Amino acid sequence: METSAAPDVDDAAASGLSTQEAAARLRAGEGNTAVSGSSRTYATILRTNVFSFYNTILFVIGATLLALGRYNDAFVSVGLGLVNAVIGAVQEIGAKRKLDGLQLLDQKSVTVLRDGVETELAADQVVRGDVLRVRAGDQIVVDGPLLDGGRVETDESLLTGESDPVAKAQGDDLRSGSLCVAGDGHQLARDVGAASHAGRLTLEARRVTTDKTPLQRRIDFVVRLTMVLVLLMSGAILAQAALEGFTLLRVVQTTAVLSGLVPYGLFFLIAVAYTRGAARIAGRGALVQQVNAVESVTHVDVVCTDKTGTLTTGRLTLKEVEPLGGTDAERTLGRFARSVTTPNLTTTALAAALPGDAVEPRDEIPFSSSLRWSGLVTVDGAWVLGAPDALAPHMATDLADAVASRTALGLRVLVLARADGPLRDRNDRPSLPSLEPVALVVLADELRDDVVDSIARFRENGVALKVLSGDDPRTVAALATQAGLDAGDPVAGPDLDALDDDALDRLVARTTVFGRVAPEQKERIVASLRRRGDYVAMIGDGVNDARALKGAHVGVAMRSGSAVTQDVADIVLVDDSFAALLPAQAEGRRIIDGLAVSMYVFLARVATQGLVILTVTMLGLGFPYSPTQVGLTLLTVGVPTFFLTMWARPEPPDPNLLGNLARFVVPTALITGAFGSAVYAALYVSISKGFSSGRTPAEAVEQFQRYTGLTATDADFVEASATIGAQTGLSTFVCLASFGLILLLRPPARIFAAWRDPVPDRRPAWLVAGLVVAFAAVLFTPVLSDYFGLTGPARPVFVIVLPALGLWFVAVSVVLRFRVLDRVIGYDQLPGKR
Repeated sequence: METSAAPDVDDAAASGLSTQEAAARLRAGEGNTAVSGSSRTYATILRTNVFSFYNTILFVIGATLLALGRYNDAFVSVGLGLVNAVIGAVQEIGAKRKLDGLQLLDQKSVTVLRDGVETELAADQVVRGDVLRVRAGDQIVVDGPLLDGGRVETDESLLTGESDPVAKAQGDDLRSGSLCVAGDGHQLARDVGAASHAGRLTLEARRVTTDKTPLQRRIDFVVRLTMVLVLLMSGAILAQAALEGFTLLRVVQTTAVLSGLVPYGLFFLIAVAYTRGAARIAGRGALVQQVNAVESVTHVDVVCTDKTGTLTTGRLTLKEVEPLGGTDAERTLGRFARSVTTPNLTTTALAAALPGDAVEPRDEIPFSSSLRWSGLVTVDGAWVLGAPDALAPHMATDLADAVASRTALGLRVLVLARADGPLRDRNDRPSLPSLEPVALVVLADELRDDVVDSIARFRENGVALKVLSGDDPRTVAALATQAGLDAGDPVAGPDLDALDDDALDRLVARTTVFGRVAPEQKERIVASLRRRGDYVAMIGDGVNDARALKGAHVGVAMRSGSAVTQDVADIVLVDDSFAALLPAQAEGRRIIDGLAVSMYVFLARVATQGLVILTVTMLGLGFPYSPTQVGLTLLTVGVPTFFLTMWARPEPPDPNLLGNLARFVVPTALITGAFGSAVYAALYVSISKGFSSGRTPAEAVEQFQRYTGLTATDADFVEASATIGAQTGLSTFVCLASFGLILLLRPPARIFAAWRDPVPDRRPAWLVAGLVVAFAAVLFTPVLSDYFGLTGPARPVFVIVLPALGLWFVAVSVVLRFRVLDRVIGYDQLPGKR
C-alpha cells in the first residue's frame, strides 16, 4: 500500500479518519460494501417450480403407482411435470444470477485520507465519514459534498441522461455512479453502500419484475379452468368408483388419467417456441434475455426511447460554416480542431469535416462546462471557439438572430472568434479579451441511418413513439422532427412533478417529446402509459433508464450502453439499432400463431377425452383409458403441436383467441366425444357378448389372456378383455380423428377448408401422413402396442372405427363450415359479429 503526504485542505473536516476510527465504522456496518442480491433464493426458485400445485399431484400419483409396481404408468404421469419444472427453474436461476451480479460501481481503488495521508483503498473499504480525493477520470463511489474550495466537473449522463458535464463547487453534492471529468477536490463520504445513490439504483435494478405476456395469461387461464373442471369430474368419478368397490390400483390409474387431461404441455411448448424465436432474432441484431420478450414485443403499441444513443449515434456532424470575416474560416476552424490536445465531440466532428493542418499550440484553454468555450494560441494568433451567449459580451457584432434561427431547428451553434489579447488574466486563470467573430459554426446530432425508416415502419404497424430525454426539450423536439415524428409541444420533466396521476395521464396521452426528465419521471411516464392500457416498450442505454426499463412491459437496452441497463433489459440490441425490433415483432407473431393453433389441438384433445370419460363411466362400461394409453398424446398432440409451432407464419394475432377457441373446440369435442363413446360402447358390448356366448375363437381368447394377464376362468376376465378391446378401438378412433383436426386447422385442399381457407404450406399434410404411419407402427408392433396398453390389430376394431371416422369427418365439416354452434347459441347475432 503506497502513501504520500496529503495536500493542504481548507476544510477542517478534510483531515480524514484515523485507521482505528475507520476500522470501527467498518465493523459497525458503515462501509461502502456492495449491495446484496434482492432476488429470490435458489431454494425458493426450486421449491416453487418443482413442487407446484400440479406437480405435487403428479408426484403423489407417481409414487403410488411405483409402490404398486406400475412403472410405465408412473413415468408417463410425472415425466412432463418434471420437464416443465426443470425448464422453469433453469430460466429463473439464470435471471437471478444476472440480477445478483449487477453493480453500478466498477469497484476500482480510490484515494482516501487516513491518518492525514493519502491511501489507496478498494472502494468497498471506504466508510461513512471518510474523505476521498477526487481527480479527473475517477468514478464517484459514494454520495457526499465537495469539501474544499476547488471545482470539479462531473459527467452524470449515466444517472440523468444529460450529456453536458455538470460543474460542482464547494458544498455541492457529488453522486455515486457519476464520473469526474475535470478538476480536483475532496469529498466527504456521507452516504455509502446501499444508502448511496448507486446502491439504491442497483437495488432497484435487481428487483424482479417479470410480466406475463397476453398469450401466457390466456394459456394460464385455460389451464386453470381445465384443472377446475378436471377436479370436479375427478370427484364425481372417484365417488362412483368408491361405491362400486374399485381397487386402489384402479383408483390411482383413474386419477393419473384425469390429471393427464390438464394441458400442461402447453407450458413446455411455450418454452420451446420462445427459445427458437430468440435464436432466430439473435441473427437479426436482438439478443433476447427474457424469453417471453420474443412474444411480448409483438403486443407493443407504444415505444418510449431515449435520444442519445438511440435516435442519435452520440456523434456530431457539421451542418454549416458561415464566414463572418475575411479569414478562410473553414481552414482556420479545421486547423483549430486538429491542434487541440484534449479533443471532444465537437472538435472531432470539425476535424473530420474540414481541411487544415495541425500546429503546435503555444497555449491552450481546454473546454469546460463552466467556461463554455475553449481557446488556442498559435503562431497565427489567439482563437476562441465557444457558445454564442458566452462570447457575446466580448464581441461588438450582434449574432442573436442568426443563432436563434438555427437553434430553433435543434441545431448546435458555436462561434469561432479571433482574440485581440491573451486568454489568461494576471493570475493565469482563463479570461476572454475583446473578440472578433470569424465564423458561425452549426452542428447537428447525427441521426442513426435507419431511424427515419424504422419510425415510419413502426407508424405503419400502429406503434406510437415517445422520446424521453435528459436534454433540452426544444433540442429533442427538433431532432424528433428530423427523425419523422410529430413532435408537437415538448414538455420539460420538472413540469410533471406537480401533476397528479390523472393530469399526468392526460398530458402523456397527447405529448410525444419529454426533455430534462429524471429517472423517476421516466418511470412515471411509463407507468402512466400502462394505466391507459398501452403495451409499452422502453429503449435506453444509461443507468438513468434502468427504472423505466424495469417498469415497461418490454425493456430494451443498447449494446453500447451501461452494463446495468443491459443486465436488466429483456432484449439487448447488439447493433444499437432499434430497427431490430421490427423482425422481433414478426417473430413474435409467428410464435403467437403457432401457439394459438397448438391450443386448438390441445384443448380439442382434452375436451374430447373428458367427454368420453364422463360418458363411458356414467354408462358403467369400465374406464376408457389407462395411464399408458394417455402416452399416445405424444402422437396426437406433442409431435403435431411442436411442428405446427415451428412452421407457423407471422400473421397478426387473433384478438378474439379465446372466443374462437370455444367456437372450434366445443363442436369438435362434442362430435368426437360422441363418436368415440359410441365406438367404445359398441366394441365393449360386442366383446362381452362374444365371451359370454362362447362364440369367441380360441385364438382370440388366448390373445386376450396375454393382453390382460388373466385366465379365461377368472371372474373379471370378460370385463378386462372387453375394456382393453374397447380402449384399443377408442384410441384408434381418437388418434385418427386428431390427425384429421390438423387438416381442418391447416387445410391443404378445399375439401378440408371447413374452418379456414386452404394454406399453401403442404408440410402439415405430410406431417399427418407421417403420424398415421407412426400410429400404425404402434398398433402393428407387439412391443409398442403392449407398452401403450393396446391389443394388436383386430378386424372388429377396423370394421367399427373406419366407418365411424368417415361419418365423423362429414359431421365435423358440416358443423364447422356452416357455423352451426354460432347459429344455435346466437353468436352471429351479437353486435359487431354480423
